Amino acid sequence: MSSFNIINGSCVNQNVDAIVNAANGYMSHGGGVARAILLKAGTELNTACRRFRLPISDGECISTPAFNIKNAKVIIHAVGPDFGSTPDAFDKLKSAYYNSLIELKNYNLHSISFPLISASIFSGNLKNAVSITTKYCKEAYNDFLSNFKDYNIDVYLCCYDKKEYEEAISIK
Repeated sequence: MSSFNIINGSCVNQNVDAIVNAANGYMSHGGGVARAILLKAGTELNTACRRFRLPISDGECISTPAFNIKNAKVIIHAVGPDFGSTPDAFDKLKSAYYNSLIELKNYNLHSISFPLISASIFSGNLKNAVSITTKYCKEAYNDFLSNFKDYNIDVYLCCYDKKEYEEAISIK
């Protein structure tokens, strides 16, 4: 049976099949969750990312091995929109989540940990960015379940700090 869970913690530290990186289109791992993943995975991650044709478009994702990350099998790098330059790109946000779930299924994997995609540096002037990204993550999950009724997945939406967590769990 599938499940959707909101947790207070880092997506990098969850025992799951796939960890999602809130990536930029050029796969540069400068800060935030991308940096945390790079530090744990090792420099082989950068080499693997350079093998792809870049940039990756908003809403799309690519996958790499987890390298030195022992609590996951793959890293899915999902590109969320930068709401500072594309303030109405909610469809791309939902696509980043949904396409990550499709990628999970393509690998025949069943558990995934997400960060709050586009809720930090890419949030631009969005008010309630955590609420918005939580809403679209839930919608992507529900769409996935609708389209793949017999495929079980466990989703963990990870809120790094307590304030984000409290906002996310308030979303119906």
